[in-house]
Amino acid sequence: MIAVRTDRRRVLAFVCALALGGSLAACGRSDEWTEPAGDAGAARVAGHQHGIGPGGGHPVSGGSGAAAAPSEDDRDAIAFYTCSMHPSVKSADPGTCPICSMTLTPVTRHEVATGTITIPPQRQQEIGVRTTPVERTPMNVELRAVGRVTYDERLLSDVTLKYRGWVRDLFVNTGGQYVEQGNPLFTLYSPELLAAQRELLTALSSRRAATGSSTPGRADYLVDAARERLRLWDLSDAQIDDIASEGRALTEMPILAPISGYVVEKDIVAGSAVEPGARLYRLAGLGTVWVEADVYEQDLGLIEVGQSARIDLPYATVSSWQGRVAFIYPYLDDTTRTARVRIEVDNPELALKPDMYADVVFEIALGRRLVVPEQAVLYAGSRRFVFVSLGEGRLEPRQVELGRRTMDVVEILAGIREGEVVVTSGNFLVAAESRLKLALEQWK
Repeated sequence: MIAVRTDRRRVLAFVCALALGGSLAACGRSDEWTEPAGDAGAARVAGHQHGIGPGGGHPVSGGSGAAAAPSEDDRDAIAFYTCSMHPSVKSADPGTCPICSMTLTPVTRHEVATGTITIPPQRQQEIGVRTTPVERTPMNVELRAVGRVTYDERLLSDVTLKYRGWVRDLFVNTGGQYVEQGNPLFTLYSPELLAAQRELLTALSSRRAATGSSTPGRADYLVDAARERLRLWDLSDAQIDDIASEGRALTEMPILAPISGYVVEKDIVAGSAVEPGARLYRLAGLGTVWVEADVYEQDLGLIEVGQSARIDLPYATVSSWQGRVAFIYPYLDDTTRTARVRIEVDNPELALKPDMYADVVFEIALGRRLVVPEQAVLYAGSRRFVFVSLGEGRLEPRQVELGRRTMDVVEILAGIREGEVVVTSGNFLVAAESRLKLALEQWK
């Protein structure tokens, strides 16, 4: 009865190992295939087993099974010899495999300590293992951010007055209306403005009367002062010349648009009283707009003033617009941990409208970097691994440090060197293969 229970527990341990990826009945570790194993675990991960080989009665070398990390002097020392087709066969001396008569392959102490596994080339082909060399190639990344279209603040203009008055006729009476520079917005009656016009007319009359007198300079001074006062009250030179040429003051003065643009704010109606400094209209030119992108703080080092950016609107008829980074704001949003990056974009067709959301893409050249295909990297908790092919069916799990990534490659900062060969396809099956071997050894 005790033997039956023991066999049942072994079977259960084997099934759990396969189902949980090598976690043997609460004894093993789920990422054991990726960790440099110590003691007997190193031999298990490497696919080696002390005792009797699977062929039955074939002798293999004994020993304690400890796989302490080798020193620099003996890292290339041979720990034992094994068969690439039958990794469970081990021998202290070179020779041939007792099962298939193939020449035994030496296994160094370094390979044992680092958890190297051996999968025969035929088995690798069956599970679809593909490899590629690690290369240093030009790396370009696309940094994406969410942006919002806003007004170019240099193209904004407010319409205000410096004197009191009352609105008579209103020519621009709806928001969003387009106006040309110099066109009348409304007419205004203002006693103060009317008095200033009469002062100009009086000064002009006095100068004509003073012609030929000994004090023409004073008359010229009064005319210039009256004209300057009207100019400071935002009357154009053409309006002032019209008043002087017609010889009469205008009771209702046309107030002209200071720039060409669209009415984005309006706070005026016919008949309303106007106070000095009150904003009556806000006009905005939309030929150029700003797109303000929210860039995470860890990516700010890749952005610089003057570089290009692409603006995408998935729902627009025009696929994209090109812009230029004009300014990086010197502070972060403490909630989102992003900084605003201002991009200037030409908008001749007015397709980009303020308060639209847009996708902003920065295309950044990082230079030549050490990269591997994205599919070569395995994730084990907070750590990242690749399988390095050592030849003759030997694969070594190597922990790596990752940098920037693109759609298909990832930068390697540490862990592997240029020219080494990594597994890019079938690496999950390689991991499963190593876990299966671990489960079989534990079951035996």
